[in-house]
Amino acid sequence: MNLIQSVDWVTIAPPTLVAVTAVAVLVADLFLPAARKGWLGAMTVAGLLLAGLALLPLRAGDRTSFCLPDDGGCGYAADTFALVVQLLVLAGALLTALFSQPVDRDLPQGEFWFLLLASAAGATLLPASRDLATLIIALEVTTLPAYALVALRRGDGRGPESALKFFLTSVTATAITLLGVSFVYAAAGSLHFSAIGTALPAADDRLATLAQAGVALTLVGFAFKTAAVPFHFWVPDTYTGAPLPVAGYLSVVSKTAGLAGLILVTTLAFPGYGGLWGPVLAVLAALTMTAGNVAALRTDPAAPDSAIRLLAWSSVGQAGYLLVPLAAAAYGAQGAVGAAVAYALMYAAVNLGAFAVATHIARRHPGHRLTDYRGLYRRHPGAALALGFFLLCLAGLPPGVIGLFAKVAVFSAAVEAGLGALAVVMALNVAIALFYYLRWTALLFERTDRDAPSGPPPAPAPTVRLAIGLSALVALVLSVLPQLVLTLTSGTLL
Repeated sequence: MNLIQSVDWVTIAPPTLVAVTAVAVLVADLFLPAARKGWLGAMTVAGLLLAGLALLPLRAGDRTSFCLPDDGGCGYAADTFALVVQLLVLAGALLTALFSQPVDRDLPQGEFWFLLLASAAGATLLPASRDLATLIIALEVTTLPAYALVALRRGDGRGPESALKFFLTSVTATAITLLGVSFVYAAAGSLHFSAIGTALPAADDRLATLAQAGVALTLVGFAFKTAAVPFHFWVPDTYTGAPLPVAGYLSVVSKTAGLAGLILVTTLAFPGYGGLWGPVLAVLAALTMTAGNVAALRTDPAAPDSAIRLLAWSSVGQAGYLLVPLAAAAYGAQGAVGAAVAYALMYAAVNLGAFAVATHIARRHPGHRLTDYRGLYRRHPGAALALGFFLLCLAGLPPGVIGLFAKVAVFSAAVEAGLGALAVVMALNVAIALFYYLRWTALLFERTDRDAPSGPPPAPAPTVRLAIGLSALVALVLSVLPQLVLTLTSGTLL
């Protein structure tokens, strides 16, 4: 039997370029003097830009690689879904690289950029994976560098503790997922999604329970990555213990990778088991959005790290919204996956923008309190307006029209699928989220400086200003042209 796979280097160029850049940065770090370590950040940005440009020859969405002969299946597909998610991942990693500069002096620059690029390479590979082996490898390549990134800051005891919690919960979820994959392989006899989708429902009746257990267990690892309840406990401590750019990266790129994996296994590998994973995802969506929004609502504005904890719990709540259209896909809702990807695009742009502003504010207020933002408009009008816009987008209020548009798309998918109860839960959670988003927005424009330190405020670094500006520009363009989002995501799987 011929098992030699064909390789199309143009098709696999995006993740390959990111991986090559990671190795180049690691080697360059050995030879660059300390005064020129800033070049590593420029190399990182250049590599991510090249990887993004490598998507252009693939825009037709019809390329594959690592294919077995005689239609034996392909392990990598650059279809519309993969390209849109890869664009999101690369753009998210690029924005993270921009507002990470200049790198905190407590962080070793070479290791920081290498680990960021290594994780981004895995996240870029993941949405194009079309077999379970490639998918799990990509998931772990995305996650393993993230453990080190969380613990990378020197002299901070919280980082290693946060990384340990992240590691233990992640390893447990991965072990459960691998057990599920082994069950699926035993029942289907293949690791390729197309073969599993056909063979699993037709498997021997004696293997039905094994197959169902495999489907359920395989979803656990991806539920962990998306921070779905009850796999979310690592989020607040990890975000507060990690360097701010790393927390922003985890909130968007890591979450997007988990979402992409969840979409692939449910819609391509397990479409015949929608009656099993559909209700499970619906329950997870309701629990996740409720737990995240209630915890964010209870955040004490004066407590240390309250701003980061609010963003952490907000990201849990947003994960619940992302799961709604996936649950709807099990009940035949047209365009449900496109709605999930559209929401992920909106969330990525505005959430990274919020973390970029928080990174700038942390230069003067390392306590990360919400009260540190009181009267920000009088000190930094540009940063305050940008952050206010990002928060309104997350809340789904004008002028953040793209946030409203994305929520309507998700809500419509739930209604179309007949998930009326889930739609009601989502509407209630949107109302809850309005309170804490508006509370933070109001702090920005309060007319008091009693909490502001004396002296002129530091100007944002040029790269931080660029990251904030790019995030705001993307959100504004999508708000003016919301149909562009549907155009980008309309061809994604379903």
